[in-house]
Amino acid sequence: MITLTAADGTRLALHDLGGTGSPALLLPGLCGNAREWAATASWLTGTHHVHALDPRGHGASERRPADVSRAAHVADAVLALEEIGPAVVIGQSLGGHTAFLVAAARPDLVNRLVLAEAGPAGPDGDTAAGIDRWLSGWPVPFPDLATAAEYLGGGLAGAAWAAGLEVHDDGLRPAFDSDVMVATIAAASGPRWTEFASVSCPMLLVRGEKGFLDAAEFERMATHPLASAVTFPGGGHDVHLDSPELWQLAVREFLLV
Repeated sequence: MITLTAADGTRLALHDLGGTGSPALLLPGLCGNAREWAATASWLTGTHHVHALDPRGHGASERRPADVSRAAHVADAVLALEEIGPAVVIGQSLGGHTAFLVAAARPDLVNRLVLAEAGPAGPDGDTAAGIDRWLSGWPVPFPDLATAAEYLGGGLAGAAWAAGLEVHDDGLRPAFDSDVMVATIAAASGPRWTEFASVSCPMLLVRGEKGFLDAAEFERMATHPLASAVTFPGGGHDVHLDSPELWQLAVREFLLV
């Protein structure tokens, strides 16, 4: 793990997942962390040197940063890219939101962009309250990985979420504080269509048929002249986890073009 220090002093964890070739940076969504990218890294390392960033407030990065703004998250990803070199940037959900903002602000650092269930419309006014209710309902501590995985959705996605939990004396607990997550998603409100339109590198847009990304928003995103778009039948919000074969095929084909 590489420890980076942001301009405001926030400690960030950048995980080297191995591989050779050109760099790739993976950015998880809200409440996620680098561990959820293990399955993607298992094949992406065949062609790329893969790193994953724990966003501020998540995973092994500083748990309670003073600043959770979009600008701070973008600056953190820029710092990671300055460490590993210009890269393919792959982000899911809020991580994808960060990814295209980085591509817009620093086109010299982003060669290609993959956005999974992420768009520029931003969360609506009820999202933060919904996240607060959802996290407040978690029956923590979880007694074991199997219980956690089942509660967190089951299957590969649930297992990946469970793997990101921390071990405590009384069981497994999230690697984040709920109030920080609520503040982070609240800070992402407001449309970012101008920034999205200014992205100047090839983009792959991925939507799950049963995910959270609005179909109309996705259709508008797909009109970007550098975008390729695909919807995974039956896929959910965690398309990189619940549709692993389609995800691998789509990303690998995009990176080979």
